Amino acid sequence: MTSTGIRTTQVKVPNGDLQIDAYLAEPTKEGTFPAVIVIQEIFGVNIHIREVAEKFAHEGYVAVAPALYQRTAPGFEAKYTQEDIQRGRGYKDQTKAEEILSDIQSAIAYLRTLPNVQKGAIGSIGFCFGGHVVYLAATLPDIKVTASFYGGGIINSTPGGGEPTITHTSKIKAPIYAFFGTEDQGIPLEHTEQIEAELKKHQIPHKIFRYEGAGHGFFCNHRASYNPEAAADAWQQVLELFQKNLQLQTV
Repeated sequence: MTSTGIRTTQVKVPNGDLQIDAYLAEPTKEGTFPAVIVIQEIFGVNIHIREVAEKFAHEGYVAVAPALYQRTAPGFEAKYTQEDIQRGRGYKDQTKAEEILSDIQSAIAYLRTLPNVQKGAIGSIGFCFGGHVVYLAATLPDIKVTASFYGGGIINSTPGGGEPTITHTSKIKAPIYAFFGTEDQGIPLEHTEQIEAELKKHQIPHKIFRYEGAGHGFFCNHRASYNPEAAADAWQQVLELFQKNLQLQTV
């Protein structure tokens, strides 16, 4: 589908025998652009994640959002009811870190096949479950910049079990920004402090943003917890981060 300045397409990202459903948003203008991998919440590649991809496309990026539940729940997307939360958590609990990283590496490989993507200019952004995932994916050498929104469980878990994701911090080589709300009931302040301390310990370029009065999901305008002021500031921080670390053309 084409709208003013951007084009969106449902695509397949190959990962061996697995064909991963993904949502692609890209500028219609001629040229080559940096790319962003957008990682879902527990609710699949739903309207919020598609809109984030479209926002990036309007800013001059090629954005792809792969479905991380392709193995267990292909085509799953949900809203934000209590029932949706339970279903989404159930699928999240079936994911495994090695499979997720493999899927993201496949998304990177897919982006590199596109003629309008600048080689080597790939970042990632994720929300909720995806906020945790992109912290883990920041360890991939091909990811040049990361924005992690309210990723829970980073300090005490990893998808599928094993050493907590925080223990892999030393493998992160590129800048990372992490965004949290002070009223997030699922992510205590001490967790964000531990993340910040670990990033400092390993001298990872980073910033931690804590928004007063904001709860979990504050960036999503489809959730009751949407906080427009925090969301607007966080988006500007993300744009500045990506512009600084990826080669962005004017569109």
